Amino acid sequence: MVSPFRRHQQLVRALASGAAAPATDLQSPPPPVETGPEGQEYAALKVLLHDNLRELSDIQSIEARNPRKAEFAKAFSTWIEGVLAAGEEGRAAQDEILIQNMIWAIDYRDFDYALQLGAHALRHKLVMPERFNRTIACFLAEEIGQLSIDHADLVSHEQLLSVAALVDGFDMPDPAKAKLVKAISRSWARLADAFDPAADNAPAGGKAAYVEAALAAANRAIELDRHIGVKKDIERLSRLLKELSPDSGG
Repeated sequence: MVSPFRRHQQLVRALASGAAAPATDLQSPPPPVETGPEGQEYAALKVLLHDNLRELSDIQSIEARNPRKAEFAKAFSTWIEGVLAAGEEGRAAQDEILIQNMIWAIDYRDFDYALQLGAHALRHKLVMPERFNRTIACFLAEEIGQLSIDHADLVSHEQLLSVAALVDGFDMPDPAKAKLVKAISRSWARLADAFDPAADNAPAGGKAAYVEAALAAANRAIELDRHIGVKKDIERLSRLLKELSPDSGG
């Protein structure tokens, strides 16, 4: 367990780690300089991170690997807290520790934390490790979108909308964006299926409002990628919307 003094020391050093590395308008910031107290702190944590990655590479089971990532992440939380605070002051570096923890957070299903780190990374133009061959915006949209498609209700509706708002305007391949839009469509559809007209948060348009949102998103997904697999969704939602129309007699 980290002592309060050690935690404070790590936090202060993380706050200073991006001080000399502001992002430019066109480029990502350089990594932290690994000299001085803050640089030495970063270097030591990076050694720990690489040790963790090596340990994970020896675990073949993804099911067993992901809880270990959640455990490993605890050792970096204070450093990241400082990095995020520095980011709020407009100071950031290309921090490998923060980026890897963003990736891990998706794996162990802490999507709110992943989005918090992703927001910092996008704001300051950080980049993914080369092995991913994707931008941070593309990674967040595609990974979280696909998880939601594969496991209904794993990602909340609010989290999906937060991802969409976070990556809005960032360039990425259309099929990657389509996965997120498909996930949002199906989330709207689940809200329609569970609609309760007596609920306090029921939309003014009733169940039809949810169905319309789901259908609009499904149509957008197929515009982005005709192979995204929403044709049957569109057919079902179109029928349902017609049934809900005041002119349908239903």
